[in-house]
Parts: sequence; structure tokens; C-alpha cells
Amino acid sequence: MALKSFRPRTPVLRFKQLPAFDEITKSRPESSLLEPKKKSGGRNNFGRLTSRHIGGGHKQHYRKIDFKRRKRGVAAEVLGIEYDPNRSARIALIKYTDGELSYILAPDGLRVGASVAAGDDVAPEIGNALPLRAIPLGTNIHNIELTPGGGGKIARSAGQQAILNNLEAGYALVKMPSGEIRRIHAECFATIGQVGNVDHMNVAAGKAGRSRWLGRRPHVRGMAMNPIDHPMGGGQGKSKGGGGRHHPVSPWGQLAKGFKTRSKHKPSDRFILERRRPKKKS
Repeated sequence: MALKSFRPRTPVLRFKQLPAFDEITKSRPESSLLEPKKKSGGRNNFGRLTSRHIGGGHKQHYRKIDFKRRKRGVAAEVLGIEYDPNRSARIALIKYTDGELSYILAPDGLRVGASVAAGDDVAPEIGNALPLRAIPLGTNIHNIELTPGGGGKIARSAGQQAILNNLEAGYALVKMPSGEIRRIHAECFATIGQVGNVDHMNVAAGKAGRSRWLGRRPHVRGMAMNPIDHPMGGGQGKSKGGGGRHHPVSPWGQLAKGFKTRSKHKPSDRFILERRRPKKKS
């Protein structure tokens, strides 16, 4: 995927970088794989605001993605690569030999007309889904299941990939995109390749309006608020948290930097061999 830049005729255009969409081959989605998507505005079932800075944005339909790769041992042809407004990755429309249509995440390098399949004995090629035990060591993978049959949960956004490091005692050692090394059951399925739209991280909106189209409302700094609205608000002039030194916190007072929020006794700890930030050796 390439990014397009603009001649700096205005300050907005000077740093603007948007997707070129040159990998998109199909402009309209498959209607049979769409379903309505309701906007919450960041509010829960009681109508209370639980997620700030959400609201507005363009209307969207949800595309039903097959994260489980349900049809095993049946080849499918890639009909087109599409834009999905619900995720940063591109999606691929595939058609199985029996005529069924489905959406999958489009890995980098997947082309229209290519053949993809899922199963125990398919070749470890881009777009194919296999159990971890059948994938060669050192392969880049995405859309990784955490429990057999549970559907892909790991490495699903644009440009993401994990690496299969080793196989031992019925488990695979996978290096996550974060750098964490985790033990995953060898029967879990994963898809070969890196998720497409690799340059997504370099996109620069250029103007506030594009964020509003995406449903993102303005994010106001705590320091710019009043004391009643935020723990870091108030003070005479530009001060760090009401006139005195105040560590960065959330609106509800929880420390924002360095405070560990993960449970100390989480059951999944036994599957983590190496943290994404290893402890410094003294």
C-alpha cells in the first residue's frame, strides 16, 4: 500500500498523508455479507457515557468477517480486495468452489485470482490458514486463535504480524507483535502472512474534520479543564495540575504513567514466557 502526499498549497496540506487505495479492486461490498451497525455515542445500555470522545461520523455497515475460517479443505478464489470502514486492515472477498462467498482479512501480497484454503494439510502460503503445529518455524502469521475453534483474536489490525518461534509439548511459542512471547495450543489456527495496509501507521489526517468523519470527537487535555472536571485542572495560569506538581492521571484519579493495571494473579500468566517489557537485569 502506498500513501499519497499533497502539494503544500495550504497549511493543512503540508503534512497530510492519506492512503492511495491502490490495492482496492472492488468498490462496492457484497450485500449478503453486510449487517446494520448501530452507533452508541460512547454510551452504555443505561444511556450513561462510558467511553469519551466518541460520536458522529459517517454511517457504516458491518462486514461479516470469517475469523474462524470455517470451511476446511475447500479452496476459494479471491474475487477482490475491499475497503472496510470498521477496521484498519483491508478485507478480501473470496468464493469457494461450492459458490459460497466470504470475507477474510487481506494479507499483504494477496492478489485477485489467487487461491486460498484452510485445513491441516494445505500449503503454508499467503492467505492459507493452518494449525500452528503444521506451520514451519519462523513463519510470519496473523489472525491467531487463543483457544482451538475460538476464531482469530491476535494480530488482526493493519500491518500486524506474529512469528512462530518454536513447538514444544503440544504448544507453540509465538512472538506477539508487542514482543511478548506466549504459549498457544498447537491446534489453534493461524493465517500465513502479514496483515495488509502496512503503511496505515503513517497516515496523517491533516485536518480535524477527517477525525470527525471517523466518529472521533475532540479530546480535551485535563490541564485545560477546571478543577471540578479533572484532577489536573485549574491553577493560576499554565500550571501542572492545579498549581502544584501532579502526576498525570485519568479524570477519575488513576495514574496514567507507570501504574500497572494488570491483575497480579491472572490465569493467563502461565502462558506468557516473556513479557513485552522484560525486567531490567540489576
